[in-house]
This record gives sequence, C-alpha cells and structure tokens, in this order.
Amino acid sequence: MPAVVLLGPRQVGKTTLARQIAAQWPGGAVYLDLERPADRLRLEDADAYLRAQQGRLVVVDEIHRAPGIFEVLRGIVDERRQAGLRSGQFLLLGSAALDLMRQSSETLAGRVAYVDMAPVDTAEAAQAGIADAQLWLRGGFPDSLLASDERRSLDWRRDFIRSYLERDVPMFAPRMPAEAIGRLWTMLAHQQGGVLNQARIASALGVSNPTIDRYIDLLVDLRLVLRLRPWSGNVGKRLVKSPKVYVRDSGVLHALLELQTMDDLLGHPVSGLSYEGHCIASLVQAAGTRRVPYFYRTHAGAEIDLVLEQGGRPEIAIEIKRSTAPNPDKGFGVACDDLGIAQRYVVYPGTERFPLRQGATALGLRELAQLLRD
Repeated sequence: MPAVVLLGPRQVGKTTLARQIAAQWPGGAVYLDLERPADRLRLEDADAYLRAQQGRLVVVDEIHRAPGIFEVLRGIVDERRQAGLRSGQFLLLGSAALDLMRQSSETLAGRVAYVDMAPVDTAEAAQAGIADAQLWLRGGFPDSLLASDERRSLDWRRDFIRSYLERDVPMFAPRMPAEAIGRLWTMLAHQQGGVLNQARIASALGVSNPTIDRYIDLLVDLRLVLRLRPWSGNVGKRLVKSPKVYVRDSGVLHALLELQTMDDLLGHPVSGLSYEGHCIASLVQAAGTRRVPYFYRTHAGAEIDLVLEQGGRPEIAIEIKRSTAPNPDKGFGVACDDLGIAQRYVVYPGTERFPLRQGATALGLRELAQLLRD
C-alpha cells in the first residue's frame, strides 16, 4: 500500500515507532509534526512540497490537523502508481481513529492501509520483563508503565486525562463540553463492565439520550473506551440488547478512580471488573480484525464475558475469573450450548493450563492472547 495510517491514542508510541522507521528508511525520510507551526507552514502549498519529496518517506504526525491533505495525497499517489511506484511513500499518524478514517477513506480508498496502535499488551510486557500485575495496575501507556514508582505513574495518567479533556476533546468535538465528557468518563469508570443504562446516565448529566450517544461515540473514536456489543442472533432466548462499556486502558481506569497502589485496587469494588476489562481489551486486540467481539447474556442468566465470532459464526467463548481456583458458572455452559461453541476458555491470573467443568479449559491471559494471534 502507498500510504499507511497508524491509529491510536496519544502517547501510545506511534511517534517513537514512526521516528525509528524514518531513521532506517533506505532512501531517507522527512518528518513533519503538524503541532509545530513551522511544519504546518511547509504544507501551505502541500502539493508542491510533497511532490518535491519523491524518493523519500514522508511521515506526517497529527494528520487530523490537516484534513485537506488527503485530497492532495490522492493525486500524488495515483501519479506515482502510474509510474510504477506503489509503496513506501507516506506514513500518517493520527489520534482519532474513526474520524481520521472517514476523512481518508473518501479520497484514499484502495490506496491506504490502516494499523491500529494499541498500548503495550501482555506479550510485549512479558518480553520486557514486566509482570502482568504491573501492566494491569498501571495500564499499557509506556510512560505510565515504566515510571519509577506508583506515584509518578499515577501523576502521568492524571496529566494524560487532563490533556485529553483540555486539548483533544475541544479539537475533535468543539461543540461538546469537555467538562461533561470528563464526568461521563468518570461515571463509566465507576460502572466498568456494566450493561449501559443510557437513560440513567443522561439523567445524571442532565442531557438527552442522543447526546450521551455522541459523547460515548467520541470516547470510542479516541480509543479511550471499548464498547462491547451484545450478540443478537436468533437462539429463541430473551437476550440483553444494550452494550457493555469499558474504559479501555486499565491504568486510565484506575486514575479516574484515584487508585494508586495494588492494595488500593484489590480493596476497591471495581477490582474484578477492572481485571475483566483488562483481559477483554487484550484479547480483542490479539484476536485481530477477522474475529468480531461480543458478549452474550440472556434474561435467564446464561452469560459469556467474551464471544469471538468469525464468518458470522460464534467460535470461541471466554469467561474471565480473577481467582487462582477458577470455575465457570453453570450459565457459561448453558450459553455455550445455546451458541454451539466448542472452544471454551476461562482466563485467570495464573500460568497453568488445566481442564474445567462445562467443557472449558483454564489458562492465563498471556497464553490465550498468543493462541488467538496464532
């Protein structure tokens, strides 16, 4: 593909990766950060400037600050393709995935590939010798994860939250009040992993249901919240139809709730659902785009924390237990039978793999994530 767009929240490591790629690019590279006025000036005549860089990789950071550039890129890419140049031309970085994709997909369809950059996951943490417990507590943003102590880690995440509310929300959604977005974000943290009661949240914030929809859409687009849809096929059961909502990064969740240490976390009512959200975010990332994630719950109590569907068929059922002696509930087995799922796993904080009742297998998060990647 001629252009690659790296998508993900700020501070996730996109810029570091892009600089490493640029430093090693055989034909040389130019790096533009559109938060710098000098670099924005270079693109006042974007067509002339970018054409002059032929043979070099052009890295454009914070691409959403110059949405008009996509039309220019289309013409340049098409001309170079006619000349036989089909790859290695542009690397674009953006912090708001869906907003950026809407802009680029209209003009660069068939000319661009997308890479969704998530925070550090369990496999990367293991390679760096970082314990799973530290990753769960601090989250996957590198500056938080690698801080010298818990206080500095929490301070970084507080600043991260403030910067999104003071800088990114006004930039991406100027008509949405940042204060209300912040209150919603905190409310979702207190209700981590719960089925979304939109009417109650709308009442608490003094806004309408459609407004809550837009607020949550923004947090999802910014990769700050994970919205897990309910599986809704026809199994002859009364199914829960509202989504579950998780603060995507566990470290950000704990900062919103002012949980600094592992003792703070383990003593808080959100502990179990925090671990569930941490596992689900990791597993959804590992499963990739070929599998579609859902949860399954009937009004009779049958439930699966995470269903992975491929080709329209539910194929993997995952239960999450923060216990060293995990056992799936009866409702998990009933739900798996409802959907005809044979691959049944229970994720727990250990490393051993062993069989359980309900036809399930217990294994650690790291092993299951690797299994899904493979």
